[in-house]
Amino acid sequence: MRAPIRFAIASLTCAGAMHAQPIVVPSGNAAMRSTLAMLKADNAWTLAQQSSICEIAAPPFKEALRAAEFKRRLESHGITKVRIDATGNVIGERAGAGNGPTVVVSAHLDTVFPEGTAVTVTRDSTASGGTRLRGPGIGDDCRGLAAVLAVARAMHSSNVRTAGMVYFVGTVGEEGAGNLRGVRALFAGELKGKIDHFISVDGTGFGATSGAVGSNRYRVSYKGPGGHSYGAFGMPNPIHAMGRAIARISDLTVPDAPKTTFSVSVVKGGTSVNSIPDLGAFEVDMRSESAASLAALDAKFQVAIRTALREELARWPNSRVPLTMTIDTIGVRPAGSQPDSARIVRIAVETGRVLGFPVTPSASSTDANVPIGLGIPAITLDAGGRGTGAHALTESYEDGPNGFLGPQWVALMVATLSGLR
Repeated sequence: MRAPIRFAIASLTCAGAMHAQPIVVPSGNAAMRSTLAMLKADNAWTLAQQSSICEIAAPPFKEALRAAEFKRRLESHGITKVRIDATGNVIGERAGAGNGPTVVVSAHLDTVFPEGTAVTVTRDSTASGGTRLRGPGIGDDCRGLAAVLAVARAMHSSNVRTAGMVYFVGTVGEEGAGNLRGVRALFAGELKGKIDHFISVDGTGFGATSGAVGSNRYRVSYKGPGGHSYGAFGMPNPIHAMGRAIARISDLTVPDAPKTTFSVSVVKGGTSVNSIPDLGAFEVDMRSESAASLAALDAKFQVAIRTALREELARWPNSRVPLTMTIDTIGVRPAGSQPDSARIVRIAVETGRVLGFPVTPSASSTDANVPIGLGIPAITLDAGGRGTGAHALTESYEDGPNGFLGPQWVALMVATLSGLR
């Protein structure tokens, strides 16, 4: 799930930018008018999909039950050749009627919640006359999954004829330790070289993510034999080494633009107050919109953790007790950017305008990181409504009076990118 970082890219003033190909949104096409009308009229159906699919648990690395049901639902709405690949992604096809570009529209199946989490969704009416749903993952990303299903159903029922192939996809491993494993497999596996445009539908609201916030995540462990805090005093202490490393990391400097961040987020080690520990370990998250800035920060981090090891060993020159350090990579997400002048970004803005809401491009970490990192046009769209408490057990989704605009936005994006016949 993304945590948006708002930014603005200066308008290009070169002649090429001013004469960029105009965006033609096919909202007047008869089949698209029918599609948009159906998405509005059948909004209650979309909410029912959102609620029911969210009551199928999809903890990290265990998305199979939800994947199987998502596959069944896609098949029931005219999507063909629906399969589950070796990684666990659901992939279905809607053939094009011409030689237009290939578009993938995708939402992620997984949640952040561990196995055994109660996934019952409750429902009530709001003071504004809308509907509020509560349950773990109801917005992130059950809303996205419901939007993808609604678009597949409406386009099939309205007999929309896109010029290019449209793949309807549910990915695994978007959250946390999943490290985007599902979308990585799409672009490295059977769809490698076939995708012209990628749309991720993730979360709530009416935002568009056009920039990829990259991240490097590590677990650093300092290890020694440990011993009695009094009797073995004088040996290197893994937690002291860890503390030296964290202190050095906390003093690192990073640029404000492009925004670059770091955080030591998890620490562990030790068994009792009267023991020198045999382990001091921590996990760190580093992020940036810029691959170069992220690499520069990573280099400083590498120096910090190795210097901490040397300093702790030097602190006890008379000890022959070993102290070692290991680094485990938890996750690496590619960084990348697309200007506001990029066609896919302009289409996101223009389709939003046609539907009556403004769109401000943002940067975050989503499934779109992978294609953006590969230089393939990609964007992540919110799916309408209003969500609160993402990644919390108390997560909620409020549809409000215009939640249907989210699926309509997705449908118009697909049609504009692929073209209609």
